[in-house]
Amino acid sequence: MANAFFSDLLTTISERGRTLLRRADPTDGKQDAGGLVKLCEALLSGRGEASATAMARDVLDLYRELDATGRRTFFDALLRDFGPDRERLAQAVERWRTQPSDEDASDLHFASEPRRQELIRRLNRAPGGTGDLVSMRADLLGMMKGHAELTALDRDVTHLLSSWFNRGFLVLRRIDWSSPANILEKIIRYEAVHEIRDWDDLRRRIDPVDRRCYAFFHPAMVDEPLIFVEVALTETIPSAIAPLLAVDRQPVPIEKARTAVFYSISNTQRGLGGISFGSFLIKQVVEELRRELPKLDSFVTLSPVPGFMPWLKEDKDVPISDEERELLKQLDEPAWFENTELAAQLRGVLEPLAAYYFLKARTPKGRLIDSVARFHLGNGARLERINWLGDLSQKALRESAGIMVNYLYRLEDIEKNHEAYANDGEVVASSAVKKLLKSEGRRLLDMRLS
Repeated sequence: MANAFFSDLLTTISERGRTLLRRADPTDGKQDAGGLVKLCEALLSGRGEASATAMARDVLDLYRELDATGRRTFFDALLRDFGPDRERLAQAVERWRTQPSDEDASDLHFASEPRRQELIRRLNRAPGGTGDLVSMRADLLGMMKGHAELTALDRDVTHLLSSWFNRGFLVLRRIDWSSPANILEKIIRYEAVHEIRDWDDLRRRIDPVDRRCYAFFHPAMVDEPLIFVEVALTETIPSAIAPLLAVDRQPVPIEKARTAVFYSISNTQRGLGGISFGSFLIKQVVEELRRELPKLDSFVTLSPVPGFMPWLKEDKDVPISDEERELLKQLDEPAWFENTELAAQLRGVLEPLAAYYFLKARTPKGRLIDSVARFHLGNGARLERINWLGDLSQKALRESAGIMVNYLYRLEDIEKNHEAYANDGEVVASSAVKKLLKSEGRRLLDMRLS
């Protein structure tokens, strides 16, 4: 109710501001990037609260009407014409050089801030401004490939969004069948790991007694889940996704549930890419579940491995023999996993390679290759188990030969595991995974001796 009141208040101020302006349109009737830049200059030079709110709304509306070329022109103008005040910055630098003080350091800090940051702050005052700015950044991200000059603009936008989407502002809400229909529709649309086919499929995910779904929301975007996690309550740690999503499965009686399985985590806003709050989501959901169900003693994921097959196919340093590479070509055959003998041969090669992939393989910059692994291990999870043929969907077969993994969140070890990964790049893994790596080592030795 408070959020709705604040939103209505902003809208009222904006409408009054339009009445108070009573002057020629700063865009001179031009629905193009040039007119938009003029309006941005007017917004920065104005002082009236009501007129500024109305003008901010006009800027965002005009931006929305631009085509891709116009938006790129606008971004270029923000880079070129809305940087720091050079004269003010030069004076602040000179004062700091002459006789540095804390006050001079503060002046230098504020003088170095680009004008576009204040512009973005003022745009955020418009009704619905926060969501529009998130969408604007999504456009910017889409244009950055091959255009490194846009990095400075993205850094400024990210700096402000990181502050506005600070964990302290986010609200955790459980999503169930009684949630508003527009929220449920977005859960269907944004699900990025295991497709939700229809409303019946959604209900099977969130309505049974052994299912949960939680999402983070922001007060300025009350109808937009920012990130959500789907949870299955089970008796043991699962090794495959199909039984969890089966249409005819029998729900687990809540008194028998001992494991909470995070089987799908989806970010919904491309414009918030790089602004991480997934770790906070998992940790808070764990706390919520522990309060509700104190008998739960295991918190795990059932996760995809999206980078595994691209690594096998593209990395020249993959430790594999020519004979084994020939064998892996069988993965292109439809339903290869139904051939028991072939599947067993492939398993003997792929499981140890998967252990090597997680524990030894790295990008040229020394990072783990797999994005999902970086997320969970960076949050303090342990690589618990590699699951052969855990997902037989076409996407999973293409990305990981059907392999899935469990990451274990042991609450008393999370901080220790996080520190090991963050400081030393160490992947904390179970003895079962390490045993697979040892078998890979023996295989490599055999290759060298043969």
